[in-house]
Amino acid sequence: MRNWIRFPRVEGVAPRQAHCDLPPDTYERELGREGFFGPASHMLHKHPPTGWIDWEGPLRPRALDLTRLEDSNNSPWLAREILHNANVRLRQWRTAEDMDHLVRNSDGDELLFVHQGAGELFCDYGHMSFREGDYIVIPRGTLWRITCREPITLLLIEATDSAYQLPDKGLVGQHAIFDPALLETPHIDDSFRAQQTEDTWRVVVKRRGQYSTITFPYNPLDAVGWQGDLVPVKINWRDIRPLMSHRYHLPPSAHTTFVAQGFVICTFVPRPIESDPGALKVPFFHNNDDYDEIIFYHQGEFFSRDNIHPGMLTLHPCGFAHGPHPKALQTGAKAARKETDEVAVMIDTRYPVIVNELPDAVENRAYVDSWKSPGVK
Repeated sequence: MRNWIRFPRVEGVAPRQAHCDLPPDTYERELGREGFFGPASHMLHKHPPTGWIDWEGPLRPRALDLTRLEDSNNSPWLAREILHNANVRLRQWRTAEDMDHLVRNSDGDELLFVHQGAGELFCDYGHMSFREGDYIVIPRGTLWRITCREPITLLLIEATDSAYQLPDKGLVGQHAIFDPALLETPHIDDSFRAQQTEDTWRVVVKRRGQYSTITFPYNPLDAVGWQGDLVPVKINWRDIRPLMSHRYHLPPSAHTTFVAQGFVICTFVPRPIESDPGALKVPFFHNNDDYDEIIFYHQGEFFSRDNIHPGMLTLHPCGFAHGPHPKALQTGAKAARKETDEVAVMIDTRYPVIVNELPDAVENRAYVDSWKSPGVK
């Protein structure tokens, strides 16, 4: 239990309630610790905190268009790694082929987010169909493979040396956001039994970033039954019922879906926009000074960003204020939209991430200038 130095104060012109009833022609910026769970203060500024006119150095917001990656192969171990740190490795895998081998990740739990396509997952525990919008959590050490009904694009998020868990939902209780009863698990069904052949199968195991191949004279996915509480689980973003407040813009942490050591995963899904006249209608400017913020855009129109399309990924490293683009800020001030239609996956990492080397066409290097007010060069 941390004993923060904290005692709320008010200085100058400031509302008592964060994110509400801002004085005219002011811009609020949150300075916070431990994501949105530690002590925080809210500055009121005369100018937007993102009103820079120039930027030098590596600490810049980045936008990556992953649709420009053309890699396609039949193994997750050949998927292109986008970024990483000691706690998380993020890869994009595109394939239209059935896997002809099994894989086992011995470095950590694997989370598959299905951006496009549909198929079948076969693993130690049985068979499970999947489709666009599914999250699939595969526990560390599980044997698995997939077959494709449609070409698929997956975001693979490895919890290196840790495990995925559900967040503490606090006052709203365990059934809020999504009921754990919605989590689906594999079945030992006819499809699973049909693939239990005596053919030769290879298992490719990843451990400490290195690969070993183990060959069997039969398919090792040969279980006839199991019992216990360790099992892959699946849930679709459409099953998530977001927390909402018509009078207060909730922080991203209210939308946490999974937690692991050193990072959290949040899901933004369509919801009504705040209707109270005094409440902010867009995300507030903030210094998330303990976390890097990564967002993968799955579908819809992203109400706080301009010129972002599905399949893109943005990175906002900690160390500078960020928030809505100027056009989104104006739209929010006019209360022009009544609901969002975006679906996005956010990964907040406690420690800095390293972006891997990618083809030049993937990064939009003008993204840092997208917060400039119209007419500013």
